[in-house]
Amino acid sequence: MKVLEQQPTTGGHSKPKHSSIKSGGLWGNLRYDLRFNPCLCFLCLPAIIWFCVFAYSPLIYLLAAFKKYSPAKGLWGSEWVQLENFKAFFGSDAFFRVTFNTFFLNVLFIASSTITSILIAIALSEIGNRYFKKVTQSIVILPHFISWTVIALLCEALLKTQNGFINNFLVSLGMEKINFYQNADVWPALLVCLRIWQGAGYGSIVYLATIAGLDQSMYEAARVDGATRGQCIRYLTLPLLKTTVVMLTIMSIGKIFNGDFGMIYNLVGSNSMLYRTTDVIDTYTYRMLVESTNIGQSAAVSFYQSLLGFIIVMLTNAATKKLDPDSALF
Repeated sequence: MKVLEQQPTTGGHSKPKHSSIKSGGLWGNLRYDLRFNPCLCFLCLPAIIWFCVFAYSPLIYLLAAFKKYSPAKGLWGSEWVQLENFKAFFGSDAFFRVTFNTFFLNVLFIASSTITSILIAIALSEIGNRYFKKVTQSIVILPHFISWTVIALLCEALLKTQNGFINNFLVSLGMEKINFYQNADVWPALLVCLRIWQGAGYGSIVYLATIAGLDQSMYEAARVDGATRGQCIRYLTLPLLKTTVVMLTIMSIGKIFNGDFGMIYNLVGSNSMLYRTTDVIDTYTYRMLVESTNIGQSAAVSFYQSLLGFIIVMLTNAATKKLDPDSALF
C-alpha cells in the first residue's frame, strides 16, 4: 500500500484570515474586538451609554452618605459628617426590622418563584398539543404585564374587611372575618402568593428555553430502555437544568437586599400596622426621604443596602466556584 505523505500547504488558504489571536486581558481583548468586530462594538454602544449615564454616573452621589446634604449648598459644598448618618441608622429601631424583612421576604420570593417557574416550564414542555401549549404559556405569562397598582386595587377588593370577597366567603361558611390590613402576620404569605402569581410564569421562559435546547436523543434512548415520563424528568431534565438554576439563583441573590418597592409600597402603602413584617429597606428609605427630607441618611441606607448585596454576590459566587466551577458567574 502506498502511503501518501501530507505536504505542507503554502497557499493562501493555509492560514486563517486573522492570524493574530486575542492577547488576553481586558485591554488586549478590547483592542482585538475594536479591530476585527467594529460593527458588533457599535451595536453595544447604546447599552454602554445607558449604563454609564443611569448606572455609573449617579455613583458620585454616594458621597452624600458621608455628608449633611443641603440642596442649597450642593454635593460638594455640604458639610462632611463622616459616619454619622450610618450611626444614626444602625442605632435606630428600624435597622434590624428592615434588614431582616428585606432578607427574609426575598429568600421566600427567590425560593418559591424558582421552584414554581421550574414546575411550570416542565409542565409546559410535557404538553403535546402545540396550540394548547401556546395558549397556556400566554396565560401564565400574562400577569407579569399587570402593574402592581392594578394588583393592589384587586387585592383591596378581595381583602378589605367590609364587603371584601374573601371575608364575605368566610362569613358564608360561618367563620370570622380577617382584618388583613391590620394583621401583619398574614402578609408574608400573601406577598409570596402574589409574587408567584405575578412573576413565576414569566420566569419560566428561561427554563423552558433550556429544556427545548436539550438533546432529545437522550429522552428517546431513555424511553427505549423503559423509562417513564416521571423518570425522564427526575433523572434527565432536572439534572440538566442545574447549571441554569444555579446561575439565575446567583443573579437573584445579588438583589436579595433589594426590596421590591413597587410591589410592597402599592400593596401596603403607609399602613404602619403592617410595618413589622412588610417594611423593607427600600420603603424605609423612601419614607425617610419624603417625610424627613434627610438625604444624607437616605443615601447612607442605600449605600448599606448596595454593600450587603455586593458581599452576598461575592460569597455566593465563591461558594459556587468551589462546589461546581462550571456554574459560577466568574
